[in-house]
Amino acid sequence: MAEPSSAALDALRAQIDEVDQEMLALLQRRLKLVGEVGTIKHREGVPIYAPKREASMLAKRRAEAEAMGVPPQLIEDLLRRIMRESYVSEKDVGFKRVHDTLGPIVIVGGGGKLGGLFAQLFTLSGYEVRVLEQNDWDRADALLADAGMVVISVPIDKTCEVIERLPPLPEECLLVDLTSIKQAPLAAMLKAHPGPVLGLHPMFGPDVSSLAKQVVVVCHGRGEEHYQWLLKQIAIWGARLHEAPASEHDQAMQLVQAMRHFTAFVYGLHLKREHADIEQLLQFSSPIYRLELAMVGRLFAQSPSLYADIIFAQPDALARARHYLDRYQEALALLEAGDKVGFEALFDDVAQWFGDFAQQFRVESANMLMAANDSRSG
Repeated sequence: MAEPSSAALDALRAQIDEVDQEMLALLQRRLKLVGEVGTIKHREGVPIYAPKREASMLAKRRAEAEAMGVPPQLIEDLLRRIMRESYVSEKDVGFKRVHDTLGPIVIVGGGGKLGGLFAQLFTLSGYEVRVLEQNDWDRADALLADAGMVVISVPIDKTCEVIERLPPLPEECLLVDLTSIKQAPLAAMLKAHPGPVLGLHPMFGPDVSSLAKQVVVVCHGRGEEHYQWLLKQIAIWGARLHEAPASEHDQAMQLVQAMRHFTAFVYGLHLKREHADIEQLLQFSSPIYRLELAMVGRLFAQSPSLYADIIFAQPDALARARHYLDRYQEALALLEAGDKVGFEALFDDVAQWFGDFAQQFRVESANMLMAANDSRSG
């Protein structure tokens, strides 16, 4: 079959450009409608993320796409990206203020990244926000005298010290911390303040553009009826709340955070000591390795003190790391012995333990790998 002439190809590309421009106009119209939706949600206090609405809409669009001969996954991918932008647009409109009579919110560490994010969210919700930083303790009494809520957002190793340093707070003031460990800060807050106390752990970093679909772990302290408004406010921001005892949370974080960060650190250290050529690795990388390398590199683009705090603050971190080393040595022994049969048996044992989650994670990771591959520039 003959190659299309240059003129024919140019004509087709011109038509594609026209379609792209039409798509841009439609996106502009959609974002405008989203802004109007955000205004109504702000007025009525409706959460920006509605999971049932999103799932229903995606299912309908997939069915419609299939009927039109368009790949269903393509329209879902497009819509998910568009909806992510929509959540950001809705956030910029602001949020309904749940507690109309709350006094000023004081964020200790509000000049930091995570504290600053929550300061922004509370401000967008119409609350008065004050910030208390390390150089402000000489006026802490004045800043806290009429506080309706105090939020502690400081490094892990300083959290309990800062809580103990607080002057007496108003009796009805809500005391909250955002630390990634919960037992020690919660105990310190309960000891320091006789009023309502709540432990929160935002399971996201300060660089998120929206709280839609993000998880906030809730560890109850004291006076649950006095902080229901805050949980409702966070839900309006779009986050999903997950309640857990502080001890259960901290145990999970040993695997979810401490061990994950520690293993990424060790792999980065290994690459450095092996004098690996990152440019060369990228040239030979599969999508999955590129994604893994990106996750390791992401760690080293951030503050070493942050990750040292997360890893070293866990009381059982050393024991967990030793257990991991034991498993590594167990697998290494199979490699040294050339025991492929033993390796496959152990592999099958772990696969059975994962159960249905293995296939679920395979599907989820396939979507991530396609997105990672799409973002490659070379």
